[in-house]
Amino acid sequence: MTTAEATYIGIDVDKAELHIAVRPSGDTWDTPNNAHSIADLVSRLIPLHPTLVVLEATGGLEVPLAAAIAVAKLPVAVLNPRQVRDFAKATNRLAKTDKIDAQVLAHFAAAVQPAPRPVADALTHELQALLTRRQQVIEMITAEKNRCTTASKPVQERIKAHLLWLEGELSDLDKHLREHIKESPVWREKDQLLQSVPGVGPVVSMTLLAGLPELGTLNRKQIAALVGVAPLNADSGKSRGPIPCSL
Repeated sequence: MTTAEATYIGIDVDKAELHIAVRPSGDTWDTPNNAHSIADLVSRLIPLHPTLVVLEATGGLEVPLAAAIAVAKLPVAVLNPRQVRDFAKATNRLAKTDKIDAQVLAHFAAAVQPAPRPVADALTHELQALLTRRQQVIEMITAEKNRCTTASKPVQERIKAHLLWLEGELSDLDKHLREHIKESPVWREKDQLLQSVPGVGPVVSMTLLAGLPELGTLNRKQIAALVGVAPLNADSGKSRGPIPCSL
């Protein structure tokens, strides 16, 4: 397929609707975000023979659609939101509307051509959910420790009791995370390899495994592009180029 014939599709996902843009034809349309409409959308995409369909990661809202596209054997990439925002800035597409977002996604697909990424399996989603909850618990611990420094003595005792519970919850979450890693032989191997790197501990390793299941299948440049640390040219016009409580 030549570049002129290549078709790139960007889909902006929100809770109620899907917003679709096709490049280079310029076609755009909206459809409800539900199982029936997703099936109809995929049926409409198949005859277009897209070179790539891209979606922005939206906290899990994109998963049903990405899975349906993958099942239809269409190439799909779920993008790091920061990549898309940086690209939008670099191309002077700063307006924030759903249709512009879909068009930016299609433009990003055509210009950057990110590698299609596999849809995360159920175990990966569980790991991601546990990591999200772990971060929430850490934030609650930090907030409670900050409150403890200015609270009255009776309130401090209650905060300390809550901190004990939160730290127990954190320990329990870490235990579940380790168990999830052990359930997958592939993950065990990757986890051991990651933790062999100086400075990489269990939490960093688990975070990488959940957020980058492609590790080990892409080269360093592709991984850099995937996580949004590969540089993009900002071409536009002529411009180039406090003390914690002790328990």
